Amino acid sequence: MDNSVAAKASSYDKNGLVKTEIQKALGSLKDFRSKFPFTENSNSIDMLQPDDIYRVNPDATGPFFNYLDYYFKPLGHQTIYSPNIYYKIRMQIEDFKSLLYVAVDKKKSLAEKVNAPWEKIKGLGDDKQLAKKIIFCFTYENETVLPIFSTNHLRFFVTKIAAAPILATKFYSLGEEYEYLTSELIKTKNSNSVIGSWETTYFTRFLYDSFPPPDREVVSSDSHGGRNPHNVVTEEQLELGAFVKLLGELQKKGKINGEQFRAHREVWVNQPQDRRNLTERLKTLLNQ
Repeated sequence: MDNSVAAKASSYDKNGLVKTEIQKALGSLKDFRSKFPFTENSNSIDMLQPDDIYRVNPDATGPFFNYLDYYFKPLGHQTIYSPNIYYKIRMQIEDFKSLLYVAVDKKKSLAEKVNAPWEKIKGLGDDKQLAKKIIFCFTYENETVLPIFSTNHLRFFVTKIAAAPILATKFYSLGEEYEYLTSELIKTKNSNSVIGSWETTYFTRFLYDSFPPPDREVVSSDSHGGRNPHNVVTEEQLELGAFVKLLGELQKKGKINGEQFRAHREVWVNQPQDRRNLTERLKTLLNQ
């Protein structure tokens, strides 16, 4: 890890707001694992009910995925899935249970868990991001996984902070590459005196805040539960939209002028490391 990365880590989250968010999220993960103790007792997987996945009367996401969605909100980068994918899991719940047995199997490597046939349920294939999310939640305490589910994002972070080379991916299965990249990031984290003791979700939030991937995106799903390439909006675009709205409210109240509006927007676009502090400062100004 070079000095610039260490400097970012040393100055990160000075007010502790992110750490507070992460602690609340970990409480949600603890509740999830208490309600679905599949790692501690794999036989309890057989007790999973269709309504735990998706309720059809009225239509609503069941508690299994509600817990997962809530836990990952503080990371701000999770893929948004159509309810249709949860409905498909409900309809193939026995296949899903078989996959859960693999996910919690302590004898299976991370690569083997990702390489399990998740694609048997349409919508769980591709980069297997939802599958990786599930695997993370049930193996969190091992500290051998990170809540980074895009393989592209893992590659990006490795190039930013790790010394390891990005090896030719044609020699890897999806799971093997995912395991390799994850292990290199964790190795880099653990070897640094500043971030070595950080909890993995907090470390991941630091990576996304400090080195936002260029393809960071929120992906909608089509009616069949697959990715919809015509409906992709990057999360950075959504965040910029919210920031511009904030600037508009400030200008409407006479707290900034047009020149300041343009200057703040330019800082937001060109200095991503300052976005959080700038936004907090302007929100305080708005409420004064």
